[in-house]
Amino acid sequence: MNQRCRIKICGLTRPEDVDHAVMSGADALGFVLWPGSRRAIEPDTLQALSARVPPFVTRVGLFVDQSAELIAACLPFLDMLQFHGDEPPEACRLYGRPWLKALRMKDDLDVEAAMDRYHQAQGILLDAYRPGVPGGTGEAFDWARVPVAGRGRIVLAGGLTADNVGLAIRTAHPFAVDVSGGVEQSPGQKSAERLEGFIDAVRQAEMAPY
Repeated sequence: MNQRCRIKICGLTRPEDVDHAVMSGADALGFVLWPGSRRAIEPDTLQALSARVPPFVTRVGLFVDQSAELIAACLPFLDMLQFHGDEPPEACRLYGRPWLKALRMKDDLDVEAAMDRYHQAQGILLDAYRPGVPGGTGEAFDWARVPVAGRGRIVLAGGLTADNVGLAIRTAHPFAVDVSGGVEQSPGQKSAERLEGFIDAVRQAEMAPY
C-alpha cells in the first residue's frame, strides 16, 4: 500500500486562494513573511488569511533569518514554522511550535549530515539551490539525491508542477510535496485550474505502484 503524500500550497496572499486550496484538499498552507519574496505578506494579512483556515489544515509561516520579535508576533496565527535561512537548530526550537528546516540542494551538501544536525525538526524541506535566493526558485533538483533514510521526514520542493510531481513522488518517495510557482498565474496569485491539476496529479501518483 502506497503512503499518502501530503500537499502544502505555499506563497498564499489572497483570501480566495486560501479558500480554494482548502476546498481542493491541501493539507498545509504556507505564508511567506520574508519581505524579500514576491509573495511576502505582512503580519496583519497573515492574521486575516489564517482566520479562514479550518481545523486540521496546517498554517505554516516561512521566515529567513528574521527577528525573534517578528516571529513571536506571528505565532498566534501559525501552527508550524519553516526556516529558510542559516538558522541554527537552537534558534529554530525557541518558539514552542513544530518546525521545518529548508535545505538548499547545493552540489556539495551532505544531506544526511544536515538532517542529523536538524534532527529535532518535524520535517526537512529540500529545495533547489540558486545563489542568493533562499527559496521559490521555480527550479527542480536531482530527486535521486533524496536519501532513503529519513524519507518519512522529507518535504520535497523546487520546480514542482502537475506535469512532474508524479515522477518526483515515484523517485523520491517524500512524506510531502510543496508547491508555489507551479500553481500560479503570477507571483502570489494562484490559478484554481493549476492548483486542482497539481493535487489531482499527486493523488494519481499515490495510486500508481512504486
